[in-house]
Amino acid sequence: MIVVALLLVAAVAVTLIALGRSAATEVPLLPSTPAATTPPPSAQAGPTPSPTPAVLRVHVAGAVASPGVVRVRDGTIVQEAIAAAGGLTADADPADLNLAAPVTDGMQIRIGTTSHPLGEVNDGATTEGAGSSATPGGPLDLNAASQAQLEDLPGVGPVMASAIIAWREEHGRFTAVEELQEIDGVGPKTYQRLAPLVTT
Repeated sequence: MIVVALLLVAAVAVTLIALGRSAATEVPLLPSTPAATTPPPSAQAGPTPSPTPAVLRVHVAGAVASPGVVRVRDGTIVQEAIAAAGGLTADADPADLNLAAPVTDGMQIRIGTTSHPLGEVNDGATTEGAGSSATPGGPLDLNAASQAQLEDLPGVGPVMASAIIAWREEHGRFTAVEELQEIDGVGPKTYQRLAPLVTT
């Protein structure tokens, strides 16, 4: 009987072990992870357009091929402004000018000649016609007088005023009042009237 009981116990134990090994172990399923969404590359901004350079107006007078107002870009120097006015004439004398100086809007550049040197550069604050005399009621500066101011002088009309300005632009500047006598139409009597009223 004891042997039979032991056999039964052994059989039960073997059965339990077999059942334990065959039982399937449930593994919990992990929740699926959604694929990461890569944001589309942002649109690259196009190149910023370069600002348009400013246009400057410069009055080039004196010994140049085409005296007058020229239009140049910001950053232009005196030498380039002279080139824009046709370049220097054969008798030009630019020794008194700083050809490397930058120009400004409203600037006036005067180029002297070998016979009438003393070229000058006036910035935009000093323009032709501004400050016609050294003191109120004083002599009129021939190198700064405007057409209208010259016409106010006795015996000077529009034609003679234009001739005075043309001579000034051709020669760079007046260096002496006596040079008025070189202008057509300025005779001895006209010169005698004008001489006390003008200066250089």
